[in-house]
Amino acid sequence: MTSHSRNGPIKGLYAITPDEPDTAELLCKVRLALLGGVRILQYRNKAADAVLRLKQAIALRKLTHEFSVRLIINDDAKLAQQVDADGVHLGGEDGSVAAARAALGRNGKLIGVSCYNRMALAHEAVRQGADYVAFGSFFASAVKPGAVAASPDLLRQARREIALPLVAIGGITAHNGARLLEAGADALAVISAVFGAADIRDAARQFANLNYS
Repeated sequence: MTSHSRNGPIKGLYAITPDEPDTAELLCKVRLALLGGVRILQYRNKAADAVLRLKQAIALRKLTHEFSVRLIINDDAKLAQQVDADGVHLGGEDGSVAAARAALGRNGKLIGVSCYNRMALAHEAVRQGADYVAFGSFFASAVKPGAVAASPDLLRQARREIALPLVAIGGITAHNGARLLEAGADALAVISAVFGAADIRDAARQFANLNYS
């Protein structure tokens, strides 16, 4: 699938789960975020073992179905296939698009690729058949304080050169995210600004109310 981003399947608030060992607590937080307007949810838990990841992914699959929200699994195409997620997101060390496609099949499954601040990676992701690309970190990130820096100009260049949805990530808030949407981002990927907020639902709503057109 290589539909132009403005009509593509990735648009809006793209929430990424925090490392939460308590599954009930995770579901409570995610439900609040979904009520606030999350359109895509990525399950990411770097601290969990395989058993917990499977348990949490199954639970999140049920919850995202309830809200008709896409579920993307971070790094693990096998887990995405096990829980019938909507896709997988691959980082720099997470294997090829082709291998993920072989695990997930076509059938509308989405494969996203982290491209950091490198357009060459984005072009390669397009060549391999990715469905969306992600750039960042655009601002200082508490989750990845050592992440490479990306600029809004990179989004403008990508908008000109790539006909895939563009996801921006890294230290994004409802205040600074508007600049990235103006530069060409289709979706804003956030962890702390939603799940670290005192009022998760309201934080998500502030993101959801931005102009993603």
